[in-house]
Amino acid sequence: MTAAMSDDLLAYDDVLAKFEPVMGMEVHVELHTATKMFCGCPTTFGAEPNTQVCPVCLGLPGSLPVVNQAAVESAIRIGLALNCSITPWGRFARKNYFYPDQPKNYQISQYDEPIATNGYLDVVLDDGSTWRVEIERAHMEEDTGKSLHVGGATGRIHGADHSLLDYNRAGVPLVEIVTKPIVGAGERAPEVARAYVTALRDLLKSLDVSDVRMDQGSMRCDANLSLNPIGADEFGTRTETKNVNSLKSVEVAVRYEMRRQAAVLVAGGEVIQETRHFQEGDGTTSPGRRKETAEDYRYFPEPDLEPVAPSAEWIEGLRGTLPELPWLRRARIQKEWGVSDEEMRDLVNAGALDLVIATTEAGAPASEARSWWVAYLTQQANTRGVELADLPITPEQVAKVIALVADGKLTNKLARQVVDGVLAGEGDPEQVVAARGLEVVRDDSALQAAVDAALAANPDIADKIRSGKVAAAGKIVGDVMKATRGQADPARVKELVIAACS
Repeated sequence: MTAAMSDDLLAYDDVLAKFEPVMGMEVHVELHTATKMFCGCPTTFGAEPNTQVCPVCLGLPGSLPVVNQAAVESAIRIGLALNCSITPWGRFARKNYFYPDQPKNYQISQYDEPIATNGYLDVVLDDGSTWRVEIERAHMEEDTGKSLHVGGATGRIHGADHSLLDYNRAGVPLVEIVTKPIVGAGERAPEVARAYVTALRDLLKSLDVSDVRMDQGSMRCDANLSLNPIGADEFGTRTETKNVNSLKSVEVAVRYEMRRQAAVLVAGGEVIQETRHFQEGDGTTSPGRRKETAEDYRYFPEPDLEPVAPSAEWIEGLRGTLPELPWLRRARIQKEWGVSDEEMRDLVNAGALDLVIATTEAGAPASEARSWWVAYLTQQANTRGVELADLPITPEQVAKVIALVADGKLTNKLARQVVDGVLAGEGDPEQVVAARGLEVVRDDSALQAAVDAALAANPDIADKIRSGKVAAAGKIVGDVMKATRGQADPARVKELVIAACS
């Protein structure tokens, strides 16, 4: 098969007329435990390279691993939340492969005895319908290090001048969640893939087991896809698109692979079982390496670790810690707030729901909290190129700004200046108000002087107001607001203008 053939795409409608897509999603989740899976090294993201390592996570001779109990508890809670059965007795295994960022040349993982099996997750699609995704397994393992390939055009090893290795991430606890084949989705396969990863991310965040930051790699999705000719019984050859790092990209990657594989098959070629890399820039995938099978990894039981055997009492105790499921919580909140399905989807898609909830819990009315986060603060996040939750302002600070407006100490325009000050690191809202002198002017004598000056400067407007054309007062109010740098209460200014012209 030529490279040109592999780059051809079939029209999406033509794909669906000839083939049935089959998907399998593998999601790796870094647990935010204080220490690594098998040693006491910290797991802080963004630390200086190779400063969070020890003989165990570096795989030095004579070092012995010890299981992180908090990571096991998190894995069990994930399994329970996914409606899985928890394995009462299971072992870790060694998954053998060589790669420079895997210092031991094997990864401690689970193979035939995963911690959780046979579950499901019901996900809501864009039209409000529900799709059940069945879970094959969730198993514990350790993460690898990170390679940085320097030079070259793609940032990958091919064409690079040299590579740098950072082992800080090696040994960070991971849970890999693997679905059973997702069949029957047809044209909605890309949507189902996105909806599943979205729902899974929300669930994991609600469990507080991970920060699920796809942009930082703490949640990574591998999308497996194959195409079956319509009516065929056996699955086609699959590809695995690795480390797709946004929800939208999951949908784009699945759609692209459907069109690419279909073009290969229609042209008489064969799909190669391989990993593929998703290109964020243009939404395409490119070849990686030929995909190994389980036999290639030569799994065998890890001899240095005791089996994991959670008792029934331990499991049930952890079940009692599960929070209200995100979709049930959203339904309850939507009813309480009286918002439409579309408004709720906008909140979720903007990443604003939890922030709005926290703002209301700090005392703000829900409608005003929604307005601030979905409108002005979302605009600020987009301008800065960050996630909404990463803005340097807390829900408590937003609630305080809303309260200052409600108390008449700020106008909406002044409130935006206060928020700008908080975002700029100038302190809490009260500190910004004091430092910038932004509190609403309440001194009627000062306001009256500004009104008199504005009327004197606009005698024709003053005459219109005196003749009963009250709408003309807007010009005077505007001039007073400008003169007071927006610190006047416009309603009070209008009262003074009308009174002065009576």
